[in-house]
Amino acid sequence: MLAAAAIAAAPAVSPGATTPKAAASAGATTSPGASTSAPPSGPTAPIAIQISNTPIGRPVAPGFLGFSFEYPAVREYTGSNSRAINPVLVQLIRDLNPHQSPVLRIGGNSADQTWWPLRGVKRSPGIKNVLNSSWLATTRALAVETGGKLILDLNLKLNSAAEMKAEANAFRTGIGAQNIAALEIGNEPELYPITPFYYQKPNKTPVYPRPRSYNRAAYLGEVTGFAKQLTGFPLAGPATGNIRWLARLPKLFTAEPKLKVVTYHRYPLIRCFTQPGQPGYPTIPNLLSTTSSRDLLVGAGPEIGLAHAHGATFRVDELNSVACKGQLGVSDTFASALWMVDTLFAIARSGVDGVNIHTLPEAIYKPFTFTETNGRWSATVRPEYYGMLLFTEAAPPGSRLLAVPTPASPDLRVRAALTPHGLIHVVVINDSLTTDHTVTLRAPSGAGKTAIVERMVAPGGATATTGVTLAGQGFGTATTTGTLRGPFRVVHLHPVAGQYTIQIPASSAAMVSFAPAATGSRPGPHTGASH
Repeated sequence: MLAAAAIAAAPAVSPGATTPKAAASAGATTSPGASTSAPPSGPTAPIAIQISNTPIGRPVAPGFLGFSFEYPAVREYTGSNSRAINPVLVQLIRDLNPHQSPVLRIGGNSADQTWWPLRGVKRSPGIKNVLNSSWLATTRALAVETGGKLILDLNLKLNSAAEMKAEANAFRTGIGAQNIAALEIGNEPELYPITPFYYQKPNKTPVYPRPRSYNRAAYLGEVTGFAKQLTGFPLAGPATGNIRWLARLPKLFTAEPKLKVVTYHRYPLIRCFTQPGQPGYPTIPNLLSTTSSRDLLVGAGPEIGLAHAHGATFRVDELNSVACKGQLGVSDTFASALWMVDTLFAIARSGVDGVNIHTLPEAIYKPFTFTETNGRWSATVRPEYYGMLLFTEAAPPGSRLLAVPTPASPDLRVRAALTPHGLIHVVVINDSLTTDHTVTLRAPSGAGKTAIVERMVAPGGATATTGVTLAGQGFGTATTTGTLRGPFRVVHLHPVAGQYTIQIPASSAAMVSFAPAATGSRPGPHTGASH
């Protein structure tokens, strides 16, 4: 899906276009993204959008988009043979990180249930995952074959310097310090006083990892003490999903100068502890609200700036649609792909250096599933992954986001990016479940006259769980290569009175790409690597 090549190529047929003439003039398709619950209401009056030359935020960082795996998930994804790990997984990771090194985080709730056996130390009842040399070997192979760097989450619930040091030393020898970006101490420590570590027999009495009095100050004290045992590694933290805990970042930097990656967790909706009708309850309309994408980092701006002022990076190293492993009919639908695109743009605009999409095989929000038969791997790729791919193409590393006025319709989300090669990508998302929209674009000065349109659609619209395509390509029901297949289908647009007109069906997204003008002038400043 190389937009520059497509702009120069011969006109292509738009998937779903009724006639070549209609496709060429308006870039419209039939309504493959319409919701199955109600018929589309038809296009409304055109909505004008002017793309500016003004860059906003920081350039998109290399390794911006990665995954976060729970500890047991690693072997389920890679397989047990370190000399031949799952090649489809490797390719799907590389697809999101062309010409760059991905950052992969291994952690989550399982981090505080994981243990490296230590001679003379009795295993805690809270331990569910025991690491061994074979696990280390496959994890090392994952880093090497993807060219990635790992953030490895250490068990803080045990509150044991000796056990934490043993775990870190195992990572050093079995995975290699050169493959490790940072060690993260604990996972969401704000929950330690209220979430049981295990249940004690015979009455199933809950045992909590910390007393009710445990607070941010106590956590800081623990980090300071444990960090002394973790020599030779940069540190990551506080691995919190609580903005009040994140606000203690100044004291965390003072207490621990080895902190090099600030980590924060975000889920817009939550399946447990909410009821229908509440704002955080998982439904498709709630997921597609601006609150679920653009408000995820509200209040975190000072901490993002503080991290950069200290020479550290800031990563949302655990992100997905619905906490508590997702929600059927929401997390597994095409709505999650539409949400993902806008959310990644929102996070990039905030100045964050990277995002890790959290997954484990039993989660409903998983972006892929794998099967292995006689050493041959295949994957089923879920809708959410397509949203990640669209963002990757629209805003590769080094891209600068461009300012876009808020569209007149609340259904539309519009994002724009200037790539290092001078391409301008405009992504238009129609979050309405029933209403098609017509958009007229005015490109910034310096853009060439011809534009192309790539569409991300699914039969059945927001509720679809299969059949997603991006520029006419897809992974099908299963892939053994991890690469898109099928004809790359785009529509060429030409301006009328300086405007480009395109129809955006309900529950769909489109990317309009402009090359630099023939004179070679570029529409604005650009930095970074090419895509």
